[in-house]
Amino acid sequence: MRVLIIIPAYNEEQSIRLVIGELERACGYADILVVDDGSADSTAALAEAAGVAVLRLPYNLGVGGAMRAGYRYALEGGYDVALQVDADGQHDTRYIGKLVAAVESADIVIGSRFAGAGTYTSAKFGRRLAMRLLAMVVSGLARTRLTDVTSGFRAANRKAMAIFAVHYPVEYLGDTVESLVIAVRSGCVVRQIPVKMRPREYGTASQSTLRALVYLVRAGVALGLALIRRWEPVRAAELPERAGV
Repeated sequence: MRVLIIIPAYNEEQSIRLVIGELERACGYADILVVDDGSADSTAALAEAAGVAVLRLPYNLGVGGAMRAGYRYALEGGYDVALQVDADGQHDTRYIGKLVAAVESADIVIGSRFAGAGTYTSAKFGRRLAMRLLAMVVSGLARTRLTDVTSGFRAANRKAMAIFAVHYPVEYLGDTVESLVIAVRSGCVVRQIPVKMRPREYGTASQSTLRALVYLVRAGVALGLALIRRWEPVRAAELPERAGV
């Protein structure tokens, strides 16, 4: 299978070279695409200097916009699997092979922090509650147990890529929760595998009580929109043919 690793990146000059280097050592069979999401620093230049493909977006679209561009690139390039890896170094490359292998029996495979492989916890009650409620609802739609529907560490096959290249959401939590709702309602099979997440290497995560409560409210709104939103299904006749290797 042809595998493309997509790295959405916004002002990640501190970590992008390290992430690319680790991916090249661990996943020599895969190509790497950095989608520079309108960065104001040298993220794109450093990625280009590292020798990987770079898409430069003219302004910041958020993770959803960056990933939609990445999925279009993967689909048009004839890749069989597109795998998202964050630019901050939290995603452990040791699990990429397992995610790719699992795509043979599912359209989307999520790397779950809460499936027993690690001890990751979300510190604030509001955030934990929101994540559990989101997981319960999406699990019901997918008819399988999903414990980490906000994880960005995931792999998609060509069927899912074709949907995401057109309908990948750009709103808050759209790149995680709503994208899964769209995929399930479009007939995709979603599964998960347990993974460990590493501590954040650069920057600081929001941990205030107020922000955790805001997260809870916004998560509920995002899920509600995902459940009621309508879109035109992608028909098989509209999908591009797989390019040659």
